[in-house]
Amino acid sequence: MKLSVISPQRWMLLMALSGIGMLAFGLYLQHVVGLNPCPMCIVQRYALVGVVVLALIGWRLSGIGLAASSLLLTLAAGFGAFTAARQSWLQWYPPEVVNCGRDFYGMVENFPLNRAIPMIFKGSGDCSKIDWTFLGGSIANWSFVCFVLFGLLGLWVAIQSRSAHTS
Repeated sequence: MKLSVISPQRWMLLMALSGIGMLAFGLYLQHVVGLNPCPMCIVQRYALVGVVVLALIGWRLSGIGLAASSLLLTLAAGFGAFTAARQSWLQWYPPEVVNCGRDFYGMVENFPLNRAIPMIFKGSGDCSKIDWTFLGGSIANWSFVCFVLFGLLGLWVAIQSRSAHTS
């Protein structure tokens, strides 16, 4: 199947819906299964929220607006992929002393908006611990794959929408 069979706006909608599904699954693992997210998981959630928001914005735009939204989405996905890759590295090569970076919630506490951020984003787990796997991959591994796919698809949408705008 060619990617161009589906319009760039529909690809943005599909990415938004996929991201929402991933966020919902993360909340299921946290609140139903009982897995505590680590600070790197929280950063990945925020990157995924960025992907979803930018995909929803791009879904309603065309031309240069769609291109800009999809490029920003690619940057958010790249940030999420970098964080997921770092967490995967920590899982494959766990350090002697558990340290996965500064607690993201601790950074947010310094700003007045911290009361607006839901408690579901509070991370307390160990970044190097593998609590759940699917087909041999951890949550961080699968997050990396999804972020890379979002980034590549966002880049493709930007190219398609930019070339459609110039022709």
